[in-house]
Amino acid sequence: MKLRTKYVLFVVILHLLILVLTYFIFNQNKIFFIASEAFVLISVVVAVQLYRQLINPLKLLMQGVEAIKDKDFNVKFLSTGKHEVDALIDVYNQMMDELRTERTRQEQQHFFLEKLIYTSPTGIIILDFDDRIQQINPKALQLLAIAEDQLHGTSIHELEHPLFEQMRALKSGETVVVKLDGVSSFKLQKSHFVDRGFSRHFIMIEDLTAEILAAEKKVYGKVIRMMAHEVNNTIGPVNSIMQSAMKTHQLWEGHEFDVLKDALQVAMDRNQNLNLFMRNFADLVKLPPANKQPMVLQKLIQSVATLMDIKAKEKGIRFEFNLPDDAVNIRADEQQLEQALINIVKNAIESIDGDGLVKFTLIPSERKLIITDTGKGITAEQSTNLFSPFFSTKKDGQGIGLTLTREILLNHGFEFSLKTVAEKQTEFVMWFN
Repeated sequence: MKLRTKYVLFVVILHLLILVLTYFIFNQNKIFFIASEAFVLISVVVAVQLYRQLINPLKLLMQGVEAIKDKDFNVKFLSTGKHEVDALIDVYNQMMDELRTERTRQEQQHFFLEKLIYTSPTGIIILDFDDRIQQINPKALQLLAIAEDQLHGTSIHELEHPLFEQMRALKSGETVVVKLDGVSSFKLQKSHFVDRGFSRHFIMIEDLTAEILAAEKKVYGKVIRMMAHEVNNTIGPVNSIMQSAMKTHQLWEGHEFDVLKDALQVAMDRNQNLNLFMRNFADLVKLPPANKQPMVLQKLIQSVATLMDIKAKEKGIRFEFNLPDDAVNIRADEQQLEQALINIVKNAIESIDGDGLVKFTLIPSERKLIITDTGKGITAEQSTNLFSPFFSTKKDGQGIGLTLTREILLNHGFEFSLKTVAEKQTEFVMWFN
């Protein structure tokens, strides 16, 4: 029962009781009876006035409560002239001003945080209490290359992307650097915050590819220059001495020194091979900027295939082409891109034992070239180091080919990947802009 209902019942019952008592007590004396009735009427009027004075503040209070429930902090009350009520109104109005100011401050902070997350150059994924993706910013979508509708509301334990596999293994506060497809490197950091008393996680993804590649190139460039300097300084004088000895006929009169002369020639040839070996490394460091010119991609593919055809046929490997009839035009440095394609096809041929197939697929709508081979494939351990300098899966490999290919494609701004997608199906994919 409401307070005002109790008050009305109390006043009604009390005055009815007074009326009954006055009737029995003063019914013989009309003057006292009339006076008592007048007193009751005055008491009723006073009770009504008191009721209004008591109920009006309660009404104001209930209006204020409803405004707070509706989160409408703009409702304020005017002074009534009554001290007690005005004191309550002043407190209420002050509280509403504080709530409005605090809400404005929180909205500004929330807007700033949302803007910061949205425009951040670092990918950010915010999870709910059950590790489901609640929010993901554009940079994270770009790095993951997955549509937002496929991620929103999905648990990270249900997603098969390599980065999510690493995220699941991370604990709050831990950081790990992940290298994908031998080129792309990402820094993953997992942390948490408290929301309504419970812990929620968020994950930051930072693309370190350019930074790591630049640092890597600086290091191996310095090593190669030092090696080339020492080798050239040694080979030059040694070859000069041996050539002088070879041309001094007095030393070779007779036939007893033919074996020594042949040995010197072998040493000179070996020095020449060593010099060529170092020149290959030096070319990697001295790669010039790409001189991009318009060119037809199909012609370049056919040219490379013709060049590598003899090497392929020696191993019983055939080429297959899935190229569109209409010319696909790109802007590239023809010499550099040709060298990159030669390295890719050469590796594809060498990865195949016996008969096999190298297939060229060009998809104009996606600006994508896929070179597929039926070789032995790439292991997970090899895939992380494929494009690293000096790393090779071949016994006598120098680890230059794929590194040079990487530098050429990065020079052009072309995206690429190399991975085994199925048994006897390894794909080198290039995207042209």
